[in-house]
Amino acid sequence: MQAQEIHNAEDHVSGLRNEPVQARSTARLTALLDAAAVVVDEIGFERLTTAMVAERAGASIGTVYRYFPDRIALLQALAARNMTRILARVSEEISDERHATWGDATSAAFDAFIEAYRSEPSFRGLRYGDVLDLRPAANEHTFNSIIANRLLDNIQSRFGFADGPEVRFAFETAIEVSDALSTRAFARDPQGDPAFLKAAHDLAVGILEPHMKA
Repeated sequence: MQAQEIHNAEDHVSGLRNEPVQARSTARLTALLDAAAVVVDEIGFERLTTAMVAERAGASIGTVYRYFPDRIALLQALAARNMTRILARVSEEISDERHATWGDATSAAFDAFIEAYRSEPSFRGLRYGDVLDLRPAANEHTFNSIIANRLLDNIQSRFGFADGPEVRFAFETAIEVSDALSTRAFARDPQGDPAFLKAAHDLAVGILEPHMKA
């Protein structure tokens, strides 16, 4: 996947009313997103309001609306940040020379996803924003699809596997399966149910393995 497609997807999901230019504005935006992430963790994205975010950030409601026209735009921006962060972590793991095989690199990438569930505020509930039921869809591709394509691009770049529609579909399927099972793993356990996490990993690898041929 081309980098521009990632940027376009992030633009669609971010919903920023005013792009921050000065360091103070950037810090204020970060504080708002951090506050929103905490609220999502506490009560879920469905019940989040801009007033809650303003109070948690110690800001006025006008400050929130300076950057976001509504709560959905705020959630989209938080989801975009989640996606940017996990894409960076996945790319780092796959390119790490300590992972000598595609299987090791893929497992390391999976571990990066799981660590995000455990430590990235809002990730368990919001992830990349696919859970937001937007009509019409903000982007042609789901964000799981974007993650799958980036993962495959990185693995192909390092290990030289063949590309094609079947391979792309397999990677997207693997991401969807692992995402669903990982979400289930964290539904009641903040550390993730080990049995569901193992199933998520093993099923994803099983889907990918037939396609991992140079």
